[in-house]
Amino acid sequence: MFHSLLTRIISPYRPAGRRFKAPMLSFGLLLCSGLLPLHAGAAEYTVSPQDALLSKYTYPYPVKTFEFTAQQEPLQMAYMDVPASDNANGETVLLLHGKNFSAAYWKDTIASLRQQGYRVLVPDQIGFGKSSKPEHFQFSFQALAANTRALLDRLGIQKVNVAGHSMGGMLATRFALMYPQQTSKLILVNPIGLEDWKRTTPYQSIHDAIEQEEQQTPAKVKSYMTAAYFDGNWNPHYNPLLDIQAGWTIGPDAKQIARIDALTSDMVFTQPVLYEFGDLRVPTLLIIGTRDRTAIGRNRAPESIRAQLGRYDRLGKQVAKAIPGARLVELEGIGHVPQFEDFDRYMTAFNKFLGNEAE
Repeated sequence: MFHSLLTRIISPYRPAGRRFKAPMLSFGLLLCSGLLPLHAGAAEYTVSPQDALLSKYTYPYPVKTFEFTAQQEPLQMAYMDVPASDNANGETVLLLHGKNFSAAYWKDTIASLRQQGYRVLVPDQIGFGKSSKPEHFQFSFQALAANTRALLDRLGIQKVNVAGHSMGGMLATRFALMYPQQTSKLILVNPIGLEDWKRTTPYQSIHDAIEQEEQQTPAKVKSYMTAAYFDGNWNPHYNPLLDIQAGWTIGPDAKQIARIDALTSDMVFTQPVLYEFGDLRVPTLLIIGTRDRTAIGRNRAPESIRAQLGRYDRLGKQVAKAIPGARLVELEGIGHVPQFEDFDRYMTAFNKFLGNEAE
């Protein structure tokens, strides 16, 4: 376990960049972040510094740009619009990324879907990936959903199957609530926001959140992902997940990214969707890795309840009951990122639901 954590990271998505030696992480720092201590003092990363728009980072498919104006600000939304490889079935799947991710991490999912005849649309939301990082923007799931709808309108897409992972699950839910006539099916992959953290966890000001984000390093990014997503066990297959988040921490726009991260974390914390699950009126699938324990602000919660937060082994069942007619597929022993940790089981559930096959 610890040997893999010390592994030198070289992403398959881009050439090796500069060598970065990670500092020793103190137990106190890890405790403050809600993580278990990982002995990563000797870890050596090879990451490339990334600018705010990832101008030197290559996505798995060609990236296009949608230019529009929102909140009186000109914006650019980057997206991949990937056609079916052959035998197009006329359907489109919209993939919505999580908070610590970008459109690029859907690479294997895109490849599988297009082989089955789906057109696959994969945007970077405003504030994420290759899209604009606006200085003055009020982040809300309603705003992001409206931006995504505007992209669909520009492309002339009338209906989509919507899939969202992590924070993207919150956005996918909001999209389906706002635009049910445009949503054919809804797939939620380990979505966050299945519980209302602000009822149990003290609020963190934007000022404090920005200061915390400004302390990020490649070592901290990997330690967080290792502990929070993969139960302390890192596999080189997960390396692409580090390229952007770790690269931003040593890039020229690190302070700008820290501010965006703080604002989007505030959006996630203050805008739960769980109270509206009962209002969904589209066929819905929940793909839940039951080992997941993701809970925003866990370290700020009273110690007496921390262990009860983020219990996806319980939350998946609760949400499946709340959403009318929802189907639940639980992946035992899998954490927050099933599409990396157990792609075959994840994709099998995804495909069966889209194809109306029995589980």
